[in-house]
This record gives sequence, C-alpha cells and structure tokens, in this order.
Amino acid sequence: MVLRCIVGTLRAPVTVMVKRDWRGAEHLPAHEGFVVAANHVSHSDPVMLAHFLYDNGVPPRYLAKAAILDLPVAGRLLRATGQIPVYRGTDHASDAYAAAKQAVLDGEGVIFYPEGTITRDPDEWPMSGKTGAARVALDTGCPVIPIAQWGPNMFLEPYTKVPRLFPRQTMVVSAGPPVDLDDLRAREVTAAILATATEHIMDAVTEELAKIRGVPAPESRMSLDDPRVRQRPRPRRQTAPVKEK
Repeated sequence: MVLRCIVGTLRAPVTVMVKRDWRGAEHLPAHEGFVVAANHVSHSDPVMLAHFLYDNGVPPRYLAKAAILDLPVAGRLLRATGQIPVYRGTDHASDAYAAAKQAVLDGEGVIFYPEGTITRDPDEWPMSGKTGAARVALDTGCPVIPIAQWGPNMFLEPYTKVPRLFPRQTMVVSAGPPVDLDDLRAREVTAAILATATEHIMDAVTEELAKIRGVPAPESRMSLDDPRVRQRPRPRRQTAPVKEK
C-alpha cells in the first residue's frame, strides 16, 4: 500500500519531466526471486530504475545506505516499502546481505549497484564492482539480470542538485538476459570465484550499456582503487546520444 501511494505520487511528475524508453522487460523473471545488477550514473537513476521495474510488475527492493533510511520522513517511508538498510563498517554490516538473500528466496527482485557509487569513469562507463550481487546469486542459485541506464545522467548530472528539464530527456532502462554463471555455481564460493562472477556481471551490464549508447565499450574498466575514482565528474551541458531500438 505504501509503495503504491509513493508510485502514484511520483508517476505523474516524472512522466511530465522525462520521456521513458523501457527495454528488455521480457528478461525479468516472473516466477522466482532474482538479483538486479545495474550501473549508476546519477542520483536520479534509482527512481527511473524503480519506475521501470514497477511498470513491469516487480516491486523494487534496494540495498540503501542506512543514513538515507534513517531520515525522519523519507526514511520511514522507504523502510515501509521494504528497502534494505546497509550499515557499512559496523557490526550490522552483514545484516543487509542476510536480508537480501532472504528476499530473493522469498521470490523478490533485489537491486544491487555493484559499483557502490556513481561511476567516476570519465566517459561514464561502469567501473569494477563489489561482490555482493554475485554472492547472493551464487548462494541462492538465483538469476542475475544486468540492467543498464542512460539518460538520468543528463536529467540530473552527477553530484548536482538541480535537474535539467529542457530539453526533455529520454530515460533508457534496458534489461539484458540473465548473466551466465553456470560454470561457477557448482564450485565452492571463494574470493576468486566471487571476483570472477562479479566480472561476468559487470561485463553484462557494460555490454547492455554499449547497446544503448551505440558505441563500443572500453576494453578495461576503471578500478575502484584507481586514483581517478576520487575525482567527481564535471557536469556536462550536451545531450548524450542514444541508439534507437
């Protein structure tokens, strides 16, 4: 009920402010829990991704920073919709993993941003990822659906607070087929296996983004420990190209 009210409140203004281009909904599992692994290009893209999932019958469940869920009003509403708090660097850090795993086992779709932050890649390609999505997938046997987003970064540029309403931007959200992890599922889950699975996942997300943008992805990804990760992208003023379906 709370989620329905929030969606009803946000749907009209979002529809007015942006255009939507939803792709690949046929890849979303209808009868089992799954993990979504998505790229992160803007503070606005969680809203667009949630919109895409909700429009296709999937109530979105995010792993969100505990600080957001601890906000007096917004946090209470988000908790009421089943969002999962992440307490980084505390004794409760593992609680998010347990909650995400249980949600998948209960048949829900749980959203991970493996990069852990808005991409700092100069050309806004996905960076290397953390292993949480891979761990849940391997521990539960669930599918991982790679989702790429492009357009939210034009609507609300990285690390800015004022959206750009004109020209009206197109939000492209594209789901790809499940990531092939079959060669890893029967093996003991080690750090090396998690790293390999995460690489497969990020490859799939990057491939999906390349389809949207209509340009080849770089041969290598920026690492989370790359010195450039500490640099925030400069705001742009042009509209990024999108390849037509």
